[in-house]
Amino acid sequence: MIAALARMVGDAFSIAGLLGAAYQLTGALALWRFRAAGLADAGDSAPILPPVTVLKPLCGAEPDLAANLRSFVDQAYPALQVVFGVQSADDPAIAMVRALIRERPEADLALVIDETPHGANGKAANLINMLPAARHDILVIADSDMRVRPDYLHRVTAALLRNDDIGLVTCLYSARPGGGVAARLGAAGINYGFLPLALVGWLFGVGDGSFGATLALRRRDLEAIGGFERLADVLADDYELGVAVRALGRRIALPPYLIETAAQERDLAALWRHELRWARTLRLLAPAGYVASQIAQATAFALIGALIGLALGPGAWFGATAFGIAVLARLVLVRSADRILGAPPLALWLLPIRDILSAAIAIAAFCGRRVAWRGKSFHIDRQGRLIPDEKVPH
Repeated sequence: MIAALARMVGDAFSIAGLLGAAYQLTGALALWRFRAAGLADAGDSAPILPPVTVLKPLCGAEPDLAANLRSFVDQAYPALQVVFGVQSADDPAIAMVRALIRERPEADLALVIDETPHGANGKAANLINMLPAARHDILVIADSDMRVRPDYLHRVTAALLRNDDIGLVTCLYSARPGGGVAARLGAAGINYGFLPLALVGWLFGVGDGSFGATLALRRRDLEAIGGFERLADVLADDYELGVAVRALGRRIALPPYLIETAAQERDLAALWRHELRWARTLRLLAPAGYVASQIAQATAFALIGALIGLALGPGAWFGATAFGIAVLARLVLVRSADRILGAPPLALWLLPIRDILSAAIAIAAFCGRRVAWRGKSFHIDRQGRLIPDEKVPH
């Protein structure tokens, strides 16, 4: 009786591993399709390119910040304003911005230093303070760790103006690793995990997420949803902005265009905190979708099934075969991503560590609501709002 039950459990894990293998192969297909769509879309343009204001909220002098900011200034775009914002007069990012302003005297650049608080989300507060300096009606918000090519604004603006019912344009991103094992594992989590998962949704027309890498919208739509004030107390401000725009009856557009971020985690503890914040946020905001996304843990499921099969003896071939298929499918996805993204291949000995880390974070996501962000600790309520730890009732 117990052996039969154990066999059923083992087979269930093996089947989950096979389903995950199918997802891995679908993710590889989605990467190739997205790349092909991007090449086909490269010549598309809006008939008229209107003036654009880029809003860059900053906090600290993170690695590669100067190069990241410069990439947004050096755009092949006719009328561009870039507004940088910080919330502290001693923020080290200020020196980099002022150096950039001196370096590009012909560019329309502004720096806003305003410590006025607006809720628990520091990025949203920064945007609220920066908005009065924005002179144009099309607004593009991009996280500070993103780097773009010179055609970025051209592609984003063309996507926003393509149809009248488009209210928001967002972009997906790949990662380049910084130095160290933690940074390489962080980049692998994006390139082999987040990006294929998002592209599977894109491939089947069910993805409607919005990502902080790029959020482009018209000022009138921002005002219609209540401005950046709507984001003042939520952790997933990009997700909430997408929800609000859809509530207006407007669509979110995802052009086939990737931008780039840098994975710069100094150690495994920093990587754990970063990815656990993402995972707990997703689990609380979209629990069903988060659970469904765990099918991506193909090798973990298949390994458990194989180990149970081996422990039971006869009939272990099914679990072992499922595990082999899951590993092969994982390698197909990984090497497809490396080739398409032009990323240096991840050392194969790091791939099992990456998969174990992903499985551990998925489990930890269900074991609490506390997250660490910008050196502070918060509790997330059921609506995705940030509550500083000192204000959580005990």
